[in-house]
Amino acid sequence: MAGRIQKVLECISPMMMKYSKLFRNGLIIAVALFIAGFALFKSVSNTSKSVPINSYYNYDKAVPLKDSVYTITDSTNFKLLSVSYQSIHDKKVTGLLSIPKTDKTALPVILLIHGLGDHKAVDYVEYGNDYFLKNGYAVLRIDISEHGDRKSEFYDFDFTGSYKYWSRNIVSQTVFDLRRAVDFITTRKELDQNRIGYYGISLGGIIGTIFCGVEDRIKVPVIALAGGQLNLLFKEKAISKEAKDFVSIIEPLNFVEQITPRPFLMLNAKNDEIVPPAMSKLLYGKAENPKDIIWYDAKHRDAPIDVIYNDGLNWFKKYL
Repeated sequence: MAGRIQKVLECISPMMMKYSKLFRNGLIIAVALFIAGFALFKSVSNTSKSVPINSYYNYDKAVPLKDSVYTITDSTNFKLLSVSYQSIHDKKVTGLLSIPKTDKTALPVILLIHGLGDHKAVDYVEYGNDYFLKNGYAVLRIDISEHGDRKSEFYDFDFTGSYKYWSRNIVSQTVFDLRRAVDFITTRKELDQNRIGYYGISLGGIIGTIFCGVEDRIKVPVIALAGGQLNLLFKEKAISKEAKDFVSIIEPLNFVEQITPRPFLMLNAKNDEIVPPAMSKLLYGKAENPKDIIWYDAKHRDAPIDVIYNDGLNWFKKYL
């Protein structure tokens, strides 16, 4: 059986060279596991919880935010603010806060988070920011750890390579950063701290599933183009204790059940070449009701941005 899996991996690998190593490995091993059969699949899908993941993301809320806010744009319809604050592990977080000008004294706010290798002002995030803003929502965008204004030297993002701990820390640190973002939101009188939504894309969706699992102040999570079962990235070692323990604190499957009873929406591409649909189905299957999933006849990079944001907006309008 192992030889058969290896042969399939060798055939598929050349076709995937143009994609990031992180998600390329996920696609290859997912295909191989389907070939290996249902018994192997069941073994792989038992995620490890030997690490105390429920308490890993606890932090001292008394740590000062040391936040800084200044105006970038003040137009007739909205105000754009530059934001920075102090996170856990003495990390400085940078962001942008867009606030529509309305008669309301406290506005619902959406945390909008980008994908791997991008930043808070990348084009598809700008599109979403403008879309939510026009529909009456304030939007807070932050840079993922080691991205955007927070980027130092960027290594090979790969959970199984030479920088696997650096890669894992990007995910876990950003969960802390997002929890501190909620702390920041609660200090702003123009934002309604009881109506906070989350919209995360790709890596932002993976991080967001963890974040929304541990942070119950997020009332409505929307996860786009993301999935679970990260130990699949370890290929033939996917069922090992080492692989499962390593990803345990960043494994969306270990946190998604904690989102209930809040309404959970997933938006996914049927032909996703970056995040295999099988991984998205695993995450959705582990989630509790109320939940929904919408599939688009598209690949990861050509998913219909206007439709995806509109479906997210409808979910926010219904529940937030």
